[in-house]
Amino acid sequence: MDSSDKKIFEFVLKEMLEGEKVSLVSVVKTWGSSPRPVGSLLAVSTSGRFWGSVSGGCIEDLLIEELIQNPPESCVFRTFGEVEEERYKLKLPCGSTLLLLIEPQHDIDQVRTVLNSIESGVCVLKTVHTLDNQVTMSQFKNVSFSAHLTEDGPGQPISWTNVFGPQWRLLIIGAGEPSYYLSQMGDAMGFKVTIIDPRPEYFEQWTLESTDLLTVYPDDAIRDLSVDTRTAIVALAHDPKLDDLAIMEGLRSDAFYVGALGSQKTNEARRQRFRQYFEFSEKELARLSGPVGLSIGSKTPPEISLSVLSEIIAIRNGVESLDWRSNR
Repeated sequence: MDSSDKKIFEFVLKEMLEGEKVSLVSVVKTWGSSPRPVGSLLAVSTSGRFWGSVSGGCIEDLLIEELIQNPPESCVFRTFGEVEEERYKLKLPCGSTLLLLIEPQHDIDQVRTVLNSIESGVCVLKTVHTLDNQVTMSQFKNVSFSAHLTEDGPGQPISWTNVFGPQWRLLIIGAGEPSYYLSQMGDAMGFKVTIIDPRPEYFEQWTLESTDLLTVYPDDAIRDLSVDTRTAIVALAHDPKLDDLAIMEGLRSDAFYVGALGSQKTNEARRQRFRQYFEFSEKELARLSGPVGLSIGSKTPPEISLSVLSEIIAIRNGVESLDWRSNR
């Protein structure tokens, strides 16, 4: 669920409105070290235009050529890698095998529903029933489901469900130099970035148009922003009067990540304050990533920002063991 999905469906809608036939290709199953994860998308139009990727480049040329010239009228599965059919016997450089679903886009209202859900902050589960080409959709405010293929026995897929929804969000406390670089990097990675700092003078040189700027106290902002499981909160003000307010709200929210800048000593003192004065449990405090970021020897603001974003993405992607924690 990120901005790339939104761009895919914006592309599909635009091409359909222009009268083109559009095929939506999804990675539904992988074997080996696949270049793109399950749920990845590629949209191809008979206009010759396309958007997205399902393999990182090794099979796109073949797929795009086929779908421009002969778009399917019903759902079709294609396997690339170690397969018997000669046309698709393409050994991928990574040694993996991909099962793809090619789904013709016939219903423009369904495309609009997905886009409206993304833009309104609602998740939509889209299920393609491949035996009869029917599509069902369900909407949820907060969803933890992941894309999955349902099979009626080995090699007999009967439905494919993918999840689309709002952008991942990154809330950054403090508008200093590290926040500026982290905003740029977070935006490039598809996060909707919001900077929160009650000190308006810190925003005087801020020039990033894609970033929302809030000159309010962070605890008020976090309560008002309806923090959910697609939200990361990072305290970079290096001022306990601001950082602690944000962290306390964050640890008791649904945010998937809460981190704080500072040394080991600073963060241990913070945890002790939270235990002693605010009755935070050990389970709640265990959610705090502090010192924030992965230990990559970062010293400059851009390097610090890179280490922070790397940790956020690792946790978002389900990496369970992060041995290179920061010792800042």
